[in-house]
Amino acid sequence: MDSELVPPGLTYLADNIISRQNILGVTKEQSARWAQKLDLPRQAETIFFAGCGYQFSAQLEILMSLARGIDKSVIGAELPMRFARFQKKLGLNLPGIYSNVLSRGSETEAKPLEAAVKVLRNLGIQPGYLAEEEPCCGAPLNHAGLQTQFADNARHAYDKLKSFGVKQVIGIVPYCTHALSRLFPLYVDGYDLEVRHFLEVVAEKIPSYKLRFPRKVKVTYHDPCQLVRYLNLIEEPRRILRAIEGIELVEPDWTRGEWATCCGGGGGFETVFPELSQMLAVNRASELLETGAEIIVTHCPGCIMQLKDGLRELKIEGVEVLDLSQVVATAMET
Repeated sequence: MDSELVPPGLTYLADNIISRQNILGVTKEQSARWAQKLDLPRQAETIFFAGCGYQFSAQLEILMSLARGIDKSVIGAELPMRFARFQKKLGLNLPGIYSNVLSRGSETEAKPLEAAVKVLRNLGIQPGYLAEEEPCCGAPLNHAGLQTQFADNARHAYDKLKSFGVKQVIGIVPYCTHALSRLFPLYVDGYDLEVRHFLEVVAEKIPSYKLRFPRKVKVTYHDPCQLVRYLNLIEEPRRILRAIEGIELVEPDWTRGEWATCCGGGGGFETVFPELSQMLAVNRASELLETGAEIIVTHCPGCIMQLKDGLRELKIEGVEVLDLSQVVATAMET
């Protein structure tokens, strides 16, 4: 790729995908740690596709915090990403090191994944998980305009999935699900995998279950761009939330669904324009707070990171940001 044409932030992510099959370039064993205690079968026709976002959210938050801090200085936004690429060439993984130091013993980034598996099992679905053999969807390559690299990665990923006998994929990260369901067929001849998003599966099966949240609470929902604009999953999350006893869904008057304001994350935008990305996060968090909600629910690792950062910048306490999978899992326990 031409490093002079592609911004350093996107080049950093692309290099990692091509060389290590994940956005941060960590070992595949690290990326699969979240599932070690879940006893998920490796070989199965239906698999749960975890993707990168949730697994590496803690590391990404640290990297973005560094980028945003420098972006506000005279040095500029590109330095942290150039530095990240340089340290990778030296064999270092600073985001991983920082994460191990700052969040040792904490597995908060894995909670949405664990919750999703629990929900699927409660719905009678027993998915497999490829763990360290799970290929990267390569979505950032597509969004960076690196079509040749994306096509090569798509074919490699498809062959890997087929080699494990996979027929159906349940994705949870919007970017991954969109890539697997809509983009891979454009580049892979004879593509025959059935790909569904976690939301579709839950919305389809949820009417036959009685769900109750442990307390009465006002909840608002933020629509991730990929879910609403590319996968057209607009009513499904709302139908799920309304089906949970104890939850009152409150939303902005018009910035919702296909008109929802972007949180400023996704597609590598936050790595290229970190300070602008944060401004958008604050704006969206402010809009959602106007509903009087006690919990902001969304369903994308990038949106979760952005909205949490927006609340921190606004110095808001007492408002949670949760993934929809966590809300459903909690409601199933009660």
